[in-house]
Amino acid sequence: MTRYLTLAALIALPMTAVSAQAPMGAPAYVMKAGAGDLYERQSSGLVLATTANPKIKGFAQMMITDHTKSTADVKRAAIAANVKVAPPKLDADGMKNVAALRAAKGTARDTLYVQQQKMAHQKALALHQGYAAGGTVAGLKTVAASIAPVVQTHITELQAM
Repeated sequence: MTRYLTLAALIALPMTAVSAQAPMGAPAYVMKAGAGDLYERQSSGLVLATTANPKIKGFAQMMITDHTKSTADVKRAAIAANVKVAPPKLDADGMKNVAALRAAKGTARDTLYVQQQKMAHQKALALHQGYAAGGTVAGLKTVAASIAPVVQTHITELQAM
């Protein structure tokens, strides 16, 4: 009996692994990338307006510049592939994080910003690397592959803060 259960589990395992790694559709990728970029621009704009820390100012400006570019790149590739592109909107995490930043003041806002950025960039790196590896639209896969190293550079910058 145990042998049959073990065999059944081994047969089911590859199917579970395959379904867990199902490729993300292009519309979902575009939506998630847009939400992430919008969070980056909004949170960085808040901090840029109030921080006295030159490292954080420089980083926040880089976020606005780089994430404006990545939004434009994803949008351009989506349009070229006839993927519907809705204006980006914050997801639940983005809304919660921006609200928390608005409530924080002074150096507490700076500290919270860096913490949020570390988490957001890990999420963004997984998104872009995942779509580059297993996406369904060639042009978007190319863009995702070009964005991932930029996100990795941001992570490196954050580690120095």
